[in-house]
Amino acid sequence: MSALLNILTEKIPKWREEALELIHDKGDAVISEVSVSHAYAGMRGIKGLICDTSSVSAEKGLIIRGRPLLDIKYILPEEVFFLLVTGDMPGQEDLEDLQHQIHQNNQVPEHIWNVLKSMPDDSHPMTMLNASILALQGESKFQNKYSQGIRKQDYWKSYLEDGISLIAKIPTLAAGIYRIRFDKGEPIPPDNLLDWGANYSHMLGFSDDDQCIKKLMRLYLTLHCDHEGGNASTFTSLVVSSTLSDVYYSVAAGLNALAGPLHGRANQECLRFVLEIKEHFDSIPSSDEVRDFCENWLKQGKVIPGYGHAVLRCPDPRFTGFMEFGETYIEDDPVFQIVKLLFEVVPDVLLKHGKAKNPWPNVDAASGALLYHFGISELNYYTVPFSVSRTLGLVAQMVLNRALVLPLIRPKSITTNWINSNVDRDNYT
Repeated sequence: MSALLNILTEKIPKWREEALELIHDKGDAVISEVSVSHAYAGMRGIKGLICDTSSVSAEKGLIIRGRPLLDIKYILPEEVFFLLVTGDMPGQEDLEDLQHQIHQNNQVPEHIWNVLKSMPDDSHPMTMLNASILALQGESKFQNKYSQGIRKQDYWKSYLEDGISLIAKIPTLAAGIYRIRFDKGEPIPPDNLLDWGANYSHMLGFSDDDQCIKKLMRLYLTLHCDHEGGNASTFTSLVVSSTLSDVYYSVAAGLNALAGPLHGRANQECLRFVLEIKEHFDSIPSSDEVRDFCENWLKQGKVIPGYGHAVLRCPDPRFTGFMEFGETYIEDDPVFQIVKLLFEVVPDVLLKHGKAKNPWPNVDAASGALLYHFGISELNYYTVPFSVSRTLGLVAQMVLNRALVLPLIRPKSITTNWINSNVDRDNYT
């Protein structure tokens, strides 16, 4: 039995007891109200989910198990996963045990590579990633054990086993897809002497002597790991897993949501905007030139990508983490310089035009520029490393939901006619 399984076996009964006590003592307490506006606006801001892995404060940004993100930005992504699942940082033996499990499961079966190589040459990398995850579904331990009959109180154990297996394989898949799709050569096997993030860098084809790209990959995989339970990709995966679809089905569903331009694909749009500025001026522009460019951009009815957030009312700490990395390692990069200039200019421009309640940058405003600096110039690949990272949070939340034996997620919908018939502006029922 793994160290992680042992720890969770000890913790989960206490978590279940706590949940039952809360339901007994406070089950009738109201935690949120729903207005007609909420119903038409994507349920934004409605408190209706339990997520213990992370929370997002409007003023502070992402908090992982009570720890502000920037306080843990330089720990290994494996440590972040352990923290997400257990609420505690791993000891050295715990970390080594988890890394051993990852190393045991990081090989991808040959038939998956055959599937990927048979896809059209112009396939989107996210299509390839999701196809490969679904093709792995036959390996699900949960589905096999469920068909044989296991107690629902034990579902979480198989979810954890499947989750670690997928976490182990997804950098191998993601790097192999990059190499296959963009004619970089054959997939590179994982190196079990490397940690999870460094291995991703290795399998992409970067030199093992390049410590800078290893640091970036570790940081990238940490900063994108989780974002509470209501974001589109996480919520999608949790809805699917609540039907007792296994980890593979559920993660693939969540990553399909991540592929949208209003979610994980936004980093591509941000970098395109930066590159357009660079091409327009054919050099690093001045602050005044960037301001004028952005003013004209808004006057054309266009949106400045990478600014504003559904929840945050401050600069995204993930953006801050990437900017600190950029200032340390690639300060003179012209693309990064434009990202810095935009940060100086855009918030004031947006406030002036009344275009955003939150004029501050989100994570997408900076992440693409760093990948671009290191030679990953294929913009439609950028959602893939985001997906590798977010799988940590998806798996952690699924395991915990099964551990608490949470039921099928099934909100009630209403019709427009129901609103017209039953809701009065001044005295609604």
